[in-house]
Parts: sequence; C-alpha cells; structure tokens
Amino acid sequence: AWRITCFEDTPNPDAVKCRLDRRISDGPVSFRRPEDAEAPGADPRLAPLARVLFTEAGLTSVLFLGDWMTVNKPPTTRWASVRRAVIRLLADPPPPASPPDASP
Repeated sequence: AWRITCFEDTPNPDAVKCRLDRRISDGPVSFRRPEDAEAPGADPRLAPLARVLFTEAGLTSVLFLGDWMTVNKPPTTRWASVRRAVIRLLADPPPPASPPDASP
C-alpha cells in the first residue's frame, strides 16, 4: 500500500502529480490508456493497480516512476472525486498479477 503525501499541479489542468510515501517503481511504467493494463507484457505488479485506477477512479492515463505517479482524468471529471478514489485505491491496492504459467 502507498500513501499520497501531496498532490502537485502540472501545466496540464487534467493531470496531477501524486507524491508517494515510498517507491512504487524503479523506472518509468506508463499506462497511456486502459487497454495497456490488459496487454500481454504489461507490468504484472502495477497493471492490476492501473486497471482499478482506470475503472474506479476514471483515469485516462497513469505514469508510475520512483516515489511519484502522474494521473490524467477526462476534462469533464472533477478532481475532488478523482483524488478521493486514487487515495483509496493506493491504500488498498489489488494483489500483483500471477506470472504466466511457464510449464509446457
């Protein structure tokens, strides 16, 4: 689980940077659209979290990097509801995806 320590505005009014209490990834992991979280080869640790951020927080894209993440929302969605959902989902994230079965 992660806790957001602060939200930072970005030049894009539909994007916000979320500073986290600890690292979420070692390198950049981007989900530019919901389908990216379902794609073969998607990061098995972060794809389940991205999936719920898309479906339950209504995000349009997510970028994880180090101890922060940037989230984008549709222009018609209000930030208050998105922020509440992101806080809740990070506090109780889904488990990582199981690795594909490598047996023949």
